[in-house]
This record gives sequence, C-alpha cells and structure tokens, in this order.
Amino acid sequence: MTSLRRSLVINFLSSSGAALLQFISSIFLARLLSPSEIGVYSMAMVFVTIAHMFRDFGVPSYLQREPDLTPEKIRSAIGVMFASTWSMAIILYAASGSIGAWFHEPATVPIIRLLAIGFLLIPFGAVTHAMLVRELAADKQAVVSAASTVSYCISCVGLAALGFGTLSIAWANLISNAITAVVYIPFRPAGLPWRPSFRHWKGIANFGMATLVTNCLNALSNSLPDVLLGKMASARAVGLFSRANSTVALFTFAAGSTISYGAVSYMSQTHHRGESLAPMMGRTTALLTGIAWPAYALTAVLGSDIVATLYGTKWLDCVPAILPLTVAAAISILFQHAPSALTAIGRPYLSAVPAGITLLSRIAFAFALFHGNLAHYAWSIAAATALTAPVIIYQTHRFLGFGARAMAASLRGSFVVTALCVAGCELLLPMLPAGLTPMVRLLVLMVPLIAIWYAALRLTRHALLPEVHHIAAGLWARVPQLG
Repeated sequence: MTSLRRSLVINFLSSSGAALLQFISSIFLARLLSPSEIGVYSMAMVFVTIAHMFRDFGVPSYLQREPDLTPEKIRSAIGVMFASTWSMAIILYAASGSIGAWFHEPATVPIIRLLAIGFLLIPFGAVTHAMLVRELAADKQAVVSAASTVSYCISCVGLAALGFGTLSIAWANLISNAITAVVYIPFRPAGLPWRPSFRHWKGIANFGMATLVTNCLNALSNSLPDVLLGKMASARAVGLFSRANSTVALFTFAAGSTISYGAVSYMSQTHHRGESLAPMMGRTTALLTGIAWPAYALTAVLGSDIVATLYGTKWLDCVPAILPLTVAAAISILFQHAPSALTAIGRPYLSAVPAGITLLSRIAFAFALFHGNLAHYAWSIAAATALTAPVIIYQTHRFLGFGARAMAASLRGSFVVTALCVAGCELLLPMLPAGLTPMVRLLVLMVPLIAIWYAALRLTRHALLPEVHHIAAGLWARVPQLG
C-alpha cells in the first residue's frame, strides 16, 4: 500500500502537470481554431479512437495481470502488439478516403492519415509502459509523460499559430508519439526482451479478445455522439458538443491516469492472494465520488463562467449540454474500477455486457430525443448511462461481492458533501458584484468553495479526509520551515 500510495502521488503530480499544460494549450487552440475546425478533428478522431481499441489487443492488461510473466510470454506480447498495431495503422490509412466521403468532409482525410502513421510508433513504448505500471514505477513514467506532453503542446499551439489549422493537432500527436518512443528506451526494465515472438500468442489472444470486445464497445459508445451529430447536424454541433464534454471532463482531465493507475495490477495481486475485492471497491468508490461529485456539480452550476473564461464567448452555445453530461459523468464515476476488477479476477469479457447496452441505448435515445437541440441530445447520453447502471451493479454484486447496499453505504458521505458544496455555491453567487468578469467570479469563489468542501469532509467524516491530511502533511514536510 505504501508503494501504491507513493506511485499514486507521483502519478497525480505528473498527470496534473500534463493536464495543466494540455489545458493551457486547449485555451489557445479554442482561440486559434474555430468550432467547425475542432468539429472536423473530433469527427476524424471517431474512427481513430475505435482503431486505438483494436491496436493493443489487450496486451497492456495482459502484461499487468499475468501472475507468471516469463520472458517468452513478454516476447509473445511484443509480437502481438506489433502485429495488431501495425495492422490497424494500415487499415486506418487505407480507409481514410472512405471515412471522409462518408462524413462528406474531405478535411478529415489528411488528419486520419497522419494519426495512422503515428500508430507505427506506439508499440516501441507501449510494452515498456505496461511493464512500468506493473512495477508501479510512476517516477520513470513521469519523465516520459513530461517529454511527451511538452512536445505535444508546443507543436500543437505553434503549428496552429502558423496557420496549419486542424492539421496542427494531428501533427502534434505524431511528434508526441515519436518523442514518447525515444524517451522510453532508457527506462526499459532490466531483462525486458527486444525480439518479438508468437509462441504464446493463443493465450494472449484469448485474454486480449475478451478485453478487445469490451474496449471496442466502449470506444463505439464514446465516439457515437460525434458520429450521430456529424450525420444528423453539422461540424459546428460536433465542435460544441465536444467542448461541453471537455468542460465536464475537467476533473478527469486534471486527475489524469491517477484515477485508474495500477488498478489492474494491484487488484490482480489482491485477488491472487485470495482476498475479496469488495472492501477495495467500496473504498475507491467513496474516494472518487468524494471529490468527483462536487466537481461535477459545481461544473454544472458554473458552466457559463467556466466556458467563457476558458474558451471565450463564442463557445457559450455549448453550455446547455453541460448539465446532462455532468449527470452522465457522475453515474459513470461510480463504476470507474469495475472493469479493472473484473479483469483482475480473470473475467474481462463481463464488461462487454454493459458496454453493449450503453451503445445500443445511446443510439435509441439519440434518435428519440434529438431534434436539433444540443441539450436534448446530451440528455440522451445521460439516459443511456443511467439505464446501464443496474447491470453493472448486478455484476459487481454477483462476481465481486460489492452490491447495491454496499455501494449506497460508500456514497452517503459523498452525497452530503456534494449537496453542501452546491448549496454553498448558490448562497455565494448572489453576494458577488454584478460587474465581475467570469474569470474573476471563478477566482473569488475558488477559496470559499474549497473551504466548504473540506468542512463537509470533516462534518461527514468522509473516507477521503485522511487521504487529504496525508497528502497535506507530505507537502508541508517538503516546505522549508522558517526559523
């Protein structure tokens, strides 16, 4: 646990730094690129995201979970990774013209081709990344993350300022992939083989296929909003919806990979020791919702100010979609670790069931509720997410021993904390002078809202409170003391 906590802290600091840089870059991009240009990139990313699910074939999860990981199995994993990733690169590049024709948007073609070329570089760092996660070597990954993020942000903003338009983001991704592959070389674990093999490919393929089905369904579900909007509305609608999604995702964006860092590896070790995962599920649910639920709720309340501050007033048309998307995010965060837990017990295929239900219900609700109104479309996403929740609760109860009652018990404190934060925000807003700009309003509200959140944690004796104290004590110990 000490090793995991240290790795989580390092990963959080690394992810937060990367998120801050990407966040600043997105602010510049929002001013350098139009909603239509952002929409074109989002449309191109639909199929690229799906291809990403196919390209690793579950190899990272396999490497993190496999209890008896021999050099020969690692070589086979490398072989499968190269075969699947390079195959998807070829398919994606070849299909780029057809995808552009399907969207009636030729500008997506060069974007997809550049991103497809980037696939060729991914395997050179992906296996090392998975092995470092298995070893909880967050310090080494932090260095790679810093190099990758800095190269992406500089390239992205620089090329956009030079007039490359939407292609600036695609070029930045390609440059970032190249930098990542190079920087991972000195961090390869000792004894990690270089030569690929296919000797144990069947075992990897069996595990990978189960993971692949779930990942593909999730990718389709996540990409579906952009696909349907791209067909039923316009690139501008896709851009607005994407910006609303980005606003709601500020919490997960800031937390980065820390939310799920090492989850498969740690849960697998717990399961292999014969211990139940239910207590861990209850604790992680409480910890996540204790910070995520208030963040989502305040995002819904302050949506207009956040959008105007970060992206400018030309994006304010996305605000009506923020509330329903925060509802969907609040439900989704409840089950953040369910797929990892099912993978840890050797049942990754079970996650495909709720993923499939989500996909089908999003299609059904989208056609039923969307009539040109972005908010109605966002509510279709929330409705589909809510419909899937009982299925996941049943699975966690049946296979992990973590049922509805245990979940409700872990959520009581988070519900009270969230309600107090929203109430405090609603009381503070009328007290602010009317002439304040959105940015100033947010800055003025920041300190009292953090104080209210902390007071609510103390009032409810929330499970998150000791972790906050632990992190604060660690940071305070590193501050040079006066006198």
